Amino acid sequence: MGIGHILIVEDLPEVATWMQQCIAQSLPHEAITTVCNLAQANQALTKQPWGLVLLDLGLPDGDGTDFIRPFKQHNPNAHCVITTIFDDAEHVFPALAAGADGYLLKDETEAEFCTSLSGILAGRPPLSSSIALKILSSFRQPRSDTEYGLTPRERDILVLIAKGYSCKDAAQSLGVTYHTAAGYLKAVYQKLQVNNRAEATIKAIEMGMITTSSPP
Repeated sequence: MGIGHILIVEDLPEVATWMQQCIAQSLPHEAITTVCNLAQANQALTKQPWGLVLLDLGLPDGDGTDFIRPFKQHNPNAHCVITTIFDDAEHVFPALAAGADGYLLKDETEAEFCTSLSGILAGRPPLSSSIALKILSSFRQPRSDTEYGLTPRERDILVLIAKGYSCKDAAQSLGVTYHTAAGYLKAVYQKLQVNNRAEATIKAIEMGMITTSSPP
């Protein structure tokens, strides 16, 4: 049984061609569609069922991370694989928390990339060594949310933000106003001593409040 239609979201034509060549080696009989930005990816989302997306993060019109949740909602059994040059925590953890099934770096050799992709499709999600080290280090000497003094509402907002919700969507989910949710989030940042969503997500993972496989 094949994997189904494959979507490549990549703005650099030469990189998209390289990925097509890699896929042709691992999945020679599958149909491939390539788009170059987030808007085109969203347009392609409902045109047909997808079995796999290779998703760049640094797109011309936005962050590819924003495409992960809708893609998985429309294609719950499909694989979403990040293909990027970014190996820092600010990109890795939000992507994994949003539901990415794998995270590959585009500076791998063609053989390494094909092997890694095949591993993901076989249920063995690989990460580059640098990314694996970042994940391992994030779990060292974790603290609990009670040690940070988070209130139940602050804990709720942290979980939602770490799962990829915007502050507006989190407010709606919690049944509070945007300004109230923003106040909770500000308190969370102060108590955790973080400055942005990525750092907050790392803290949430450290505390065991979410896992990299948590559903949206």
